[in-house]
Amino acid sequence: MAKDLLVSLGDKPGEGARLGEALGNAGVNMEGLCAITHEGRATVHILVEDVAGARAALEGAGIKVEGETDVIVREVTGNVDTPGMFGMVARKLADAGINISLIYMATGNRVVVATSDNARARDIVQM
Repeated sequence: MAKDLLVSLGDKPGEGARLGEALGNAGVNMEGLCAITHEGRATVHILVEDVAGARAALEGAGIKVEGETDVIVREVTGNVDTPGMFGMVARKLADAGINISLIYMATGNRVVVATSDNARARDIVQM
């Protein structure tokens, strides 16, 4: 099962290359990636199937894995590229008291979501 790994990097040239090369050299595929920089740091979420291999590769490159999150990974199908779709899904989850903690797109036209209750979220929005 794929998981989201959280790492923090410096906001400077070469840090993304270091991360990508560490995983690539270990044969670990990044299935999804989301990175945001702020105040000199980059917060990076990486979707990987091979969690143990990714951890070993990253830590071997001096990149500390700061978190590991169970996520819902689903292919985006149907007519979801319409205004208001995310709001509708987020509203259903909010009305059920479920918080979305992260969301990003991954390879293969898939969405990656982590919530405060993934099991209920899957049922509510058929994820």
